[in-house]
Amino acid sequence: MTKTILLKNRPEGKPSVSNFEFVTNDAPLTISEGEILLETVYVSVDPYLRGRMSDAKSYVPPFKLDEPVHSGVVAKVLESKNENFKVGDHVSGMLNWSTQQVSDGEGLNKVDQEKAPLSTYLGVLGMTGLTAYLGLTEIGKPKDGETIVISGAAGAVGSVVGQIAKNLGLRVIGIAGTDAKIDMLKSKFDFDEGINYNTTKDMKAAIAEAAPNGVDVYFDNVGGPISDAVLFSINKFARIIICGAISVYNKTELPKSLSVQPFLVKNSALMQGFIVSNYAEKFPETIQKLAGWLAEDKLTYTETIVDGFDNIPQAFIDLFDGKNKGKMVVKI
Repeated sequence: MTKTILLKNRPEGKPSVSNFEFVTNDAPLTISEGEILLETVYVSVDPYLRGRMSDAKSYVPPFKLDEPVHSGVVAKVLESKNENFKVGDHVSGMLNWSTQQVSDGEGLNKVDQEKAPLSTYLGVLGMTGLTAYLGLTEIGKPKDGETIVISGAAGAVGSVVGQIAKNLGLRVIGIAGTDAKIDMLKSKFDFDEGINYNTTKDMKAAIAEAAPNGVDVYFDNVGGPISDAVLFSINKFARIIICGAISVYNKTELPKSLSVQPFLVKNSALMQGFIVSNYAEKFPETIQKLAGWLAEDKLTYTETIVDGFDNIPQAFIDLFDGKNKGKMVVKI
């Protein structure tokens, strides 16, 4: 029996479980020459998936209604008629939200659970780590002694960005939504300062206090009022990296925000958005770099692991309420 999760209808505002449909196929899956049969082990849920649920122009096509949702998945090879994969191999790639599925192997990478836990290939050694490192280094161009502020700092990408920045000699300030997350940033990830946006009445003043020498690099995962507040502290030639805007993904009206142009002009600052695939040619060397830091204990990670295939939609929805610490994955 194979379970699959389809996109039933497009969310208006915050997604709900009713936007998804579970279907079951009782017939056993069969493979042809060149194909492999996969069993899902871990599924990645990520904020960017919300954009793909809307029928709007973006950097990737939207999900189609009544078809499977897909994201980063680690799976085990159950059967193979493909010479590049053998039974028992583990692979990662963009795959359907299904308990089992057939693939021709295109776009899949073998992963080794002897070198790192399988879930890390969806996180610190996967798209999360790539996004953090390449966004920071390619756009942020960090220099030893500079100050970086990271919003969504206790999330998957933000927590890795902070550690990389520390390895490169920066002063690191993280913004998150609970005292527990702030404690984690400072105790586990070695951030220099943390700001709880839910208990801070004046974010503009708090950022200025935490960064007395100003902000040289801002890694933005959230957008909205938090990012507005950071603008008041940016230095000349600051670099603002736009990775995400989770605070506005579920808005049904155009958000009201500061005009960024005066801040950029006054400070000769750069603001640039990106998607990690822009730097695909750098993926192999970046993964080696991250794996080296992980082996040397210069990089660590935290995960929120949800058990059960049926809980994938709710785990995804919980991202928008900040219920994750670090990378959110579902273990099947």
